[in-house]
Amino acid sequence: MIIDLKYHIASLVAVFLALGLGILIGTTMLGNETIVENQKQLTDRMEAQLESLRQNNEAIQARADSLEMENNLQKEFERNVLPVLVAGRLDGKTIAVIETNSYGFSDVVVEAIELAGGRVSSVTTVLNGLQLEDPEPLKQEMGWSENGPGLAALLAGETARAIHTGGNQALLNHLEEAQVLSTGGDYGVAVDAVIVFGGSLDESLMKTGVLDVPVIEYFQSQKIPVFGVEESGVAYSYMKDYQKMRISTVDNVDTVAGQLSLVLSLEGKPGHYGVKSTAQKLMPSPGEGDDSSGGR
Repeated sequence: MIIDLKYHIASLVAVFLALGLGILIGTTMLGNETIVENQKQLTDRMEAQLESLRQNNEAIQARADSLEMENNLQKEFERNVLPVLVAGRLDGKTIAVIETNSYGFSDVVVEAIELAGGRVSSVTTVLNGLQLEDPEPLKQEMGWSENGPGLAALLAGETARAIHTGGNQALLNHLEEAQVLSTGGDYGVAVDAVIVFGGSLDESLMKTGVLDVPVIEYFQSQKIPVFGVEESGVAYSYMKDYQKMRISTVDNVDTVAGQLSLVLSLEGKPGHYGVKSTAQKLMPSPGEGDDSSGGR
């Protein structure tokens, strides 16, 4: 709005200059006092409108500055109260994180889990959609015949198995060397839940059917709750696809409200939380009854 007003003011100044030139020409060439007086009255009205717009612009700018300050204070308050709200809620829980959209996620998610007493055992990041430049050596070694999306889905499921069991280390090493997977942490440890971190800024990376679904299906087959999350600013949301898998979701996990929602969901309050149209409510109430199923 402020930018539009600036353009408006600039255009009014241009009109004002044109009118001044018109007065000068009218006085010099026509000598018509009536025309000059009409132009002067119009100029006075334009000057009054210009001054009114300037005052409105200053008022809007002052309001914007005030709102920015209030927003910063609100964020600081949220960061300060989050440790109090989540303290002890995930004591003794071990959680694995799998990121499928290739661009990473904020450390604040891990920090929120740790503030709640939980432990993130491993973080696994899928890169380039698990698309190998030369898949033939691996296919021959593993005895696979799948290609394209079928191969990517198979690799996603096997990666999930490796996270869970600690096996398939040779496969993980191959995928890391091919730069289609990044691993970190302890694999093969018992986990109480898995967080699948999706949402994409690039439509070409949105491959929930061949990446996220096999991962979710594997852990569901092992009776391990899965939670689907993404940041509020993604261009392509995964929430609908996750919800079809009947898992709890949080669509604004980059915010303090989203981090609290995730912790409460992991604690045993399943649902679909956040700010997008796919959310059922902003966040669960800390006082709601527990349900450790992880689904909805």
